[in-house]
Amino acid sequence: MANEKIILGIDPGTTIMGFGLIKVVGKKMEFMQMNELLLQKYSDPYTKLKLIFERTIELIDTYHPDEIAIEAPFFGKNVQSMLKLGRAQGVAMAAGLSREIPITEYLPKKIKMAITGNGNASKEQVAKMLQSLLGLKTLPKNLDSTDGLAAAVCHFYNEGRIEVGKSYSGWDAFVKQNESRVGKVKGKK
Repeated sequence: MANEKIILGIDPGTTIMGFGLIKVVGKKMEFMQMNELLLQKYSDPYTKLKLIFERTIELIDTYHPDEIAIEAPFFGKNVQSMLKLGRAQGVAMAAGLSREIPITEYLPKKIKMAITGNGNASKEQVAKMLQSLLGLKTLPKNLDSTDGLAAAVCHFYNEGRIEVGKSYSGWDAFVKQNESRVGKVKGKK
């Protein structure tokens, strides 16, 4: 039997969280699912984070992904937006880490480059390329789900490469790779 695994890709957000799943059989990828978690109707930011965590756990428990690929926040000028996006990403990562699933972060430019060959490609260009690569019949109205799917496909393309982004195999690995930050949080220097 060919080596099989499932990759969950997540595009975190506090308005829409996009996600996609692919199955890898040997060296071939197959589309499984993509969708989005709509959060605009919730005004409480903590409710949004709770829903992101719960939906990510639900995806993990339903599809049993072997690995998670997540889009890393990009540095923008609006600090509040970055903070919200970072929290959404952290909650999704915590869900995966709680189930001891290895997580790899990818910068948006790296994902776009892996899918289209152009790190500055538009969401529409990424979506069209995914449609072609995976034989998708239609594309969703919002492209957050294709962004999540793109993270999974990027991870597939980068498999076996030495430097793919930050990777964590569980809480212990996360703490060890972030000791300087964790120490500051605990009040240490």
